[in-house]
Amino acid sequence: MAAPAAKTPTDVVEFLVSQHEQIKELFSETLNAAGKDRKEPFVKLRRLLAVHETTEEEIVHPRAKRKLSNGREVVAARLEEEHDAKKVLAKLEKLDVASQEFATQLAEFRDAVVKHAEQEEKQEFAKLQKELSSEEREKMGRAAKLAQAIAPTRPHAGVESQVANLVAGPFAAMLDRARDAITGKR
Repeated sequence: MAAPAAKTPTDVVEFLVSQHEQIKELFSETLNAAGKDRKEPFVKLRRLLAVHETTEEEIVHPRAKRKLSNGREVVAARLEEEHDAKKVLAKLEKLDVASQEFATQLAEFRDAVVKHAEQEEKQEFAKLQKELSSEEREKMGRAAKLAQAIAPTRPHAGVESQVANLVAGPFAAMLDRARDAITGKR
């Protein structure tokens, strides 16, 4: 008998924090792998980062801008970090996963992503958890899961706003998913 599927949290904050933990685990798995064995965990990491950031940009950041007293400043800083992360991730995709350059840059990238996640959790998620009802967080969580189902699977620097994601996102997602299917990198 198959093990029951892991239940993912529906509360948007719990859901995204659990993904932060998954991202950290994938960084460790990728960095602990040797040579070409880094490829599979890196592809999983890249995909999770892409859909995770898209979800934050479409669902969480717009709400934080409106609900938090310093929301615009907090979100602006996170969006700048996300833009930079997408550029680094795109560069990493072009490197040989077996190279020392890849490992070095991935370790630096991990440090930046972990710092970014900690800032989100402290400055955005914790405050939203206080400001929003559990029902609102549950609705946002359901919306986040839907957004991830159709989000791009690769980084797209310059597409960091809700509007940009809604305009360019579906086209980018379609191309990414077709590319993933052709190359076998899901």
